[in-house]
Amino acid sequence: MTHTATGTSAGRAVPRQRPARPGAGRTTWAVTLLVLTVLLMVSATAGLAIGSVQVPPGQVWGIVTHALGADWQDPDWSRARETIVVDVRAPRVLLGAVAGAGLAVVGTALQALVRNPLAEPYLLGVSSGASLGAVSVIVFGVTVFGPVSLSVAAFVGALGALLLVYATARTGGRITSARLVLSGVAIAAVLTAVLDLLLLTTDSGNEARAVLAWTLGGLGGVDWGTLWLPSAALLLGIGVLMVQARNLNLLLAGEEAATTMGLDVARFRARLFVLLSLVTGVLVAATGPIGFVGLMMPHIVRLFVGGDHRRVLPTAALGGAVFLIWADIAARTIAAPMEIPVGVLTALCGGPFFLWLLRRDARRSTGRGAT
Repeated sequence: MTHTATGTSAGRAVPRQRPARPGAGRTTWAVTLLVLTVLLMVSATAGLAIGSVQVPPGQVWGIVTHALGADWQDPDWSRARETIVVDVRAPRVLLGAVAGAGLAVVGTALQALVRNPLAEPYLLGVSSGASLGAVSVIVFGVTVFGPVSLSVAAFVGALGALLLVYATARTGGRITSARLVLSGVAIAAVLTAVLDLLLLTTDSGNEARAVLAWTLGGLGGVDWGTLWLPSAALLLGIGVLMVQARNLNLLLAGEEAATTMGLDVARFRARLFVLLSLVTGVLVAATGPIGFVGLMMPHIVRLFVGGDHRRVLPTAALGGAVFLIWADIAARTIAAPMEIPVGVLTALCGGPFFLWLLRRDARRSTGRGAT
């Protein structure tokens, strides 16, 4: 994979990622991007075509191009099918792509910032903080910031949770994998308990049920009018992280080495914590908490493109978009007409992946100890 041991904490090696793998050349990266781009187009087509009403793929693109004003074929579809594709499924597919890409790049950056391969928004309690902030706005009816009040509250909750987890896990200037995960789990449990208390004490039973369904994560209910904010958050996040990719690479070599190279580590971390909390908060406000995308995608794409963040970030974004689109397709079709929350399916995939990472790191630590 993409990390090795460096430093010690209480006599134990602390795992971290390798800065870059020389064998992952530019050609391999280009081929990987091309394959993922094609997969993204295929996935989007499937997302628009598959559902309770099946639409042939050729007709899907005829409807899409017709809606964009390019009539390359005579309309041979009903008005109902056009409404399903353009107004119902298209915003949902786009939100899946945006959320998957955003969660993947946030997870990639978090793993570099805290130099821990197990870091991701859901496991570190960031998603729980964002959920609590968003639910507080819903329950108390706060509308200070108008239509973006939900996203603002989710951002504040995400940032507060991330800073609390980081401060709790950091002891003696170092963070171990176990301490970081345990801090995240503990704080997430507390925040979830507060969220449940809010739901139990709210006056409206229907509202509580709707919020409870939202906390399981899903892409339903989105429309074109609400899609712009998560899209803008994704573009902002990827743009800033790509500019800071070199500094993320420096952090993988260790804080001392990064400081020697001229990086103000504390200020850099603080700025990126704010950015990642903003992206996470906006995405959680739009979809609810969806876990493990930010854990799985960085590790998977590093197998193909190495550890250089200039390559990992865009590749992880494409991989996350493809993964979440297919997760949503499965959520809509496995138990149709009932819809399974997307967050449940990502947890079913991510839980075993997380356990595999823990076992792999334990075996590596045992091997290093034996030598």
